[in-house]
Amino acid sequence: MDQAKGIYRIMISGGGTGGHIYPAIAIANAWKERFPRTEFLFVGAEGKMEMEKVPEAGYRIEGLKVAGLQRSLSLSNLSLPFKLLNSLKKAGQLIQEFKPDAVVGVGGYASAPVLYMAQRKKIPTLIQEQNSYAGLTNKLLAKKAYKICVAYPNMEQFFPKDKLVFTGNPVRKDILNLDGKKEFGLEKFGLSADRKTILVIGGSLGARTINQAMLADMKALEHAGYQVLWQTGKFYFEDMHAQVQAAQLKHIHPMQFLKEMDLAYATADLIVSRAGALSVSELSLVGKAVVFIPSPNVAEDHQTKNAMAFVQAHAAVLLKDAEVVGNLKNTIDQILGNPAQVAELGKNIQTLAKPSAAEEIIEALESIIK
Repeated sequence: MDQAKGIYRIMISGGGTGGHIYPAIAIANAWKERFPRTEFLFVGAEGKMEMEKVPEAGYRIEGLKVAGLQRSLSLSNLSLPFKLLNSLKKAGQLIQEFKPDAVVGVGGYASAPVLYMAQRKKIPTLIQEQNSYAGLTNKLLAKKAYKICVAYPNMEQFFPKDKLVFTGNPVRKDILNLDGKKEFGLEKFGLSADRKTILVIGGSLGARTINQAMLADMKALEHAGYQVLWQTGKFYFEDMHAQVQAAQLKHIHPMQFLKEMDLAYATADLIVSRAGALSVSELSLVGKAVVFIPSPNVAEDHQTKNAMAFVQAHAAVLLKDAEVVGNLKNTIDQILGNPAQVAELGKNIQTLAKPSAAEEIIEALESIIK
């Protein structure tokens, strides 16, 4: 490190889902804008999506053979201690070779061994916790972290109060300004300018219940004059695509993954989404009417907690996962049939946005590098 010349070495660890990966990339991009000569090393979990998405964003990544505990009785759990020891050893070697000035953990499997080894070597660490309910790994690592950047108030129930920085979640820069992008989005996705557009996103891996609800209502949605841009997730895409083709629907557009999210958001009149931390943070900046369908398959039901902060501010509508199949079109009809509600939801959700989150996180990071 040569601080006078703005030359730093920053290691960023974590991943597993887009909710961990995109904040990590946003932090790196914001730091690089301020200190262009910085060298970065990302550390992820082998076989997870960060091994593809991080190089796409222009950064180097190393993978650890690390995995999570399966909740069901599984033989794969027997190999966990060996994978953990292997990951700790490799994390230590990477730190020894790269010599980072600071290590950032964003959550996910790879975050724990890297932060643990960095803390053992007395390297400054920063945790970025995206959710309203902190994960076990971050709670354990918080004791020796220098700073903990959080996206929700009242996080002192999980972390030492003196280390907390309320920054919000960092998001992709391209969604901060959607002006003039709607026409590009309609053309990109082959959408009609004459139909109301529903954007359906179930997270980076897809959402089974939301996909089932779309299958149940897709004919009625098309016949009612809507068009749907539908991110199915890679596990569900082939099945969903085949069913849309079999039904001969021209205005239901299933896609495995939406890379140009700014264009997708720009086209939408209404957005149906899971309530993961990153989705919630991005949608507050987008400023559109949103229906949140929280996933029930997450620790401490934190997606419902994420969504309720918006519902209580009259900034979004909540539809329970258990009630979505058979009720999706009715909910869409009720909202889009009330232009005053559409306008109110779009206006109120923007009051909860934190557009400078990435900049505030890099200020916290800069402060811990001595």
